[in-house]
Amino acid sequence: MNSIATDAGNAGRKAHATAGAASVEDRRLGTWAPRRPIPPIVRGEGCELIAENGDRYLDLTAGYGVCCLGYNHPAIVDAIKSQADRLTFCPLNVSSAVRAEYVEALAAVLPATLDRVFPCNSGTEAVEGALKFAALVTRRSQSVALRSSFHGRTLGALAMTWNPAARRPYDGLLHDAVFVQPEAEAIEQAVSEETAAVVLEPVQGEGGVNVLGDDLLLAARRACDRHGALLILDEVQTGFGRCGNWFAHQHTPGLEPDLMAMAKGIGSGFPLGAIAYGGRVAEALRPGSHGSTYGGNPLACAAGLAVVETLRRLGLPERAAAMGGRFADSLRSRFASNPRVREVRGRGLMIGVVLRERAGRHIARLATEHRILALPAGPNVIRLLPPLTVTEEELERGAEAIQAVLGGE
Repeated sequence: MNSIATDAGNAGRKAHATAGAASVEDRRLGTWAPRRPIPPIVRGEGCELIAENGDRYLDLTAGYGVCCLGYNHPAIVDAIKSQADRLTFCPLNVSSAVRAEYVEALAAVLPATLDRVFPCNSGTEAVEGALKFAALVTRRSQSVALRSSFHGRTLGALAMTWNPAARRPYDGLLHDAVFVQPEAEAIEQAVSEETAAVVLEPVQGEGGVNVLGDDLLLAARRACDRHGALLILDEVQTGFGRCGNWFAHQHTPGLEPDLMAMAKGIGSGFPLGAIAYGGRVAEALRPGSHGSTYGGNPLACAAGLAVVETLRRLGLPERAAAMGGRFADSLRSRFASNPRVREVRGRGLMIGVVLRERAGRHIARLATEHRILALPAGPNVIRLLPPLTVTEEELERGAEAIQAVLGGE
């Protein structure tokens, strides 16, 4: 067989395998999320995902903000490999050396008032557990959240997620939630003696990259204090350097939460979540109040420890603040006279390009034409959550691609 025929045969088999992988996922996994129109991914390096056909995609989403150190960072890979050689599972009712080392390192970067940690496996588990702790402390069942909030998809976390389309199928089954406008006065009026908790994202992710003001956040703290409720901050997407500080709420002087939900960047790709809490919650918890079979497993703790150490060693929260500021300014300059763009907003390396039209088709074009991955945030926002290790050149490449898509039609 000649080389042309061989190449054609290989290309045909590769196309068949690609179509087959997509078909198997559709058939066996269902379509829980719309998939990007790109070949199956087989490898990751830094800020890029690599498809089985060799195409390289610059991922400016870090996998929904998860891979804060990029893909296959050597510190994470080495930590997991080393721990896998020693011990892969250890239940919470038996002490673990790596777990003890991890929670001590994590506590060192947490707000001083949050000196206890409950390890879990995901963001929705962290929010769910925080709501459960608040109910246990207050003996109340009602909580307050904001319009455009997103806190997860399990029943408790879903109850606090504003999107009516997400909640409607579960009407009558959810925790009692009150949704208010993102305004200080609205928060203060909504909190009462029946409120267990106020749940807030310091920067709303799915809702549109909306940065909450200091006045709103501090009003929530005052309202909780006045009525005996607990303030839960959802830092699942905003934590671990994403917004230019270890946690986004630290940009608001004097703001101290009672509970904080963490995930995504906490493990930089390894499934990991945690709830941080302080004395008032600790006093109400008893053995058996909560649990997690896989929470705090040695592999997760090794990965989490590597994340904390690498973020500190490389100064990545501070780097995110500087690079994110320059990137946002660059985008504003590019789109200053573009009638399609309303504004560019965000904090650190969590940036939203707000359009005057729906964003979905532009995000798809970025993937197919420019091999750039971005996310929606609500119907009209292009959300950018690059790894904290992203380079200036990679951000420039992303900015040029977005400009080409928005300015070339």
